[in-house]
Amino acid sequence: MGGFSLWHILILAVLVLLLFGGNRFSTMMGDVAKGLKSFKQGLTDEDKPADQRQIPPQQPQAPIDITPRREDPTAPPPSTDDQTRS
Repeated sequence: MGGFSLWHILILAVLVLLLFGGNRFSTMMGDVAKGLKSFKQGLTDEDKPADQRQIPPQQPQAPIDITPRREDPTAPPPSTDDQTRS
């Protein structure tokens, strides 16, 4: 009455397999295993001296274009002269 028994866990596992399907579930578990492997590798890399660590090269990022764009490229730019406004 106070916890999950083996039968509860088995029924829950069958429901999860029915919900996600065998292929999708195995793919998710493979991703979890890759994550754990990467985590363990990161822990062992932390223990190594700095000159022995393998640091991946950083990719340069392209600058972001922040120039404002006009709706109609053939239209003349808006005038900034205060006397032309009505």
